[in-house]
Amino acid sequence: MKAFKLSAAAALALAIAGCGGGTDSAGNTTAQQNFKIEQVAAPNGGDWTQMVSQTPQGGFIMGNPDAKVKLVEFGSMTCGACGAFSEEGVPQLTEKYVKSGQVSFEFRNFVRDGADMAAALVARCNGPSAFFPLTDQLFAAQEDWLGNLQKMTPEQQQQLNALSPAESTASLAQAAGLVDFARLRGIPAARAQACLADQAQVQRLVEINQTAVREYQVPGTPAFVINNRLVEAANWAQLEPAIQQALR
Repeated sequence: MKAFKLSAAAALALAIAGCGGGTDSAGNTTAQQNFKIEQVAAPNGGDWTQMVSQTPQGGFIMGNPDAKVKLVEFGSMTCGACGAFSEEGVPQLTEKYVKSGQVSFEFRNFVRDGADMAAALVARCNGPSAFFPLTDQLFAAQEDWLGNLQKMTPEQQQQLNALSPAESTASLAQAAGLVDFARLRGIPAARAQACLADQAQVQRLVEINQTAVREYQVPGTPAFVINNRLVEAANWAQLEPAIQQALR
């Protein structure tokens, strides 16, 4: 198993720098607003957005597993554009498209740095049912927990650099306030710390990155794959037309 570790300075630099995608205003054209979607009923009168499971590829999928359009997002927890998509795009995606049963939505963590690794491990800690709520909440609080890391002194960063990879991830999570974040959302501190130390899960996240680059040539985050093809979209305004085209 290859260890995952970035220096504290590198982790903070990446966290501050943002990510590979871009952000535009999330406007909808009249054609997009009037797009009609045939509804596929969920089993037993249920709601497709409440049906979540882990995929063999290591992501978490929401919605109809037999949906016509299978959307995958590769996202980084320290990426500002990913946070913007979580706020602006995900509510429209889930309400209009995933609930229809015609589109499934899978999120695969694309880990860029140590802080990202810590946040991804927390998001995944309570399994499928909690993954999407925790991910959205981490994005919503992104400025707060990244801000905590940016307040670290040079001495604290040096101490972090001297730690083993597993110790470094746990220390970054503690410094960011992620252990308390998890505790307030029903994950006891001991469980959060166990998730942060789970090297099998760390390796799974590393493999997701490797697959993203090898199979899809993911250039940065957020990146979107529709029916196994990378699409040119970095935000909801660009992604929604691609979803609608795939539904035609």
